[in-house]
Amino acid sequence: MRTRIIAGNWKMNTTPDEASALVAEIVSSSTVQQAPLSVRIVVCPPYLSLSSAIQSSVGSHVVIGAQNCHHEEKGAYTGEVSPVVLHGMGVKYVIVGHSERRRDQFENNELVGRKAARALACGLTPIICVGETLDEREDDITTDVIGTQIRLITSAAGEDVIKGSVIAYEPVWAIGTGRAATPIQAQDVHAFIRSELHIFGAQDVPILYGGSVTDENASTLFTCRDIDGALVGGASLKASSFCAIIEAASGVHGR
Repeated sequence: MRTRIIAGNWKMNTTPDEASALVAEIVSSSTVQQAPLSVRIVVCPPYLSLSSAIQSSVGSHVVIGAQNCHHEEKGAYTGEVSPVVLHGMGVKYVIVGHSERRRDQFENNELVGRKAARALACGLTPIICVGETLDEREDDITTDVIGTQIRLITSAAGEDVIKGSVIAYEPVWAIGTGRAATPIQAQDVHAFIRSELHIFGAQDVPILYGGSVTDENASTLFTCRDIDGALVGGASLKASSFCAIIEAASGVHGR
């Protein structure tokens, strides 16, 4: 049985105090306390809120991830954050290649692969994001786009890195829009991603869906054969909705 993961991406939200309080609320919920060990719960606050979030998660079922890292361990990279430093703080996961960074910071697949490789080498589990834009979906080239992303990232990172990572499928057209992919659309892409991963012997890598996941659509998405969890945006900023998504994952963890 593949690992099921629910990861919350808080983006540029929460002060250190707010992050501490939100993690404490999530940790203390009966949903998290009763969640099976087969369901991993990850929250990814902004950099300056990582320390307080880690302190509030100690001894719990919740682990902390970062939203990005640099592709080198150290050096003259003003304003960047080293994966070595993140690991030393107690961070366990790191998101790489999120569509917002691809769009705003012009990150390409080679760079995403290098970040994933460095993160894994430094003791972090990369959550590698792939996905298509609305124009690409309407042009019916979704699988071409995602297949190319996976192959270029794997070429830069190496097959062993992909085997030690998590993949997140995020349809760019669904992020922050409230317009989620239908379960059939999501399953079709997840099945394709798994077939691509099979080429590299990585077919058992968890694949998360990330595109306007809510407590209302999570249960249906999680019944899909190749969806192993979710990368949650806005709904992860409220303990009640995030815990409801965790509960939905817990309810089908034994499939």
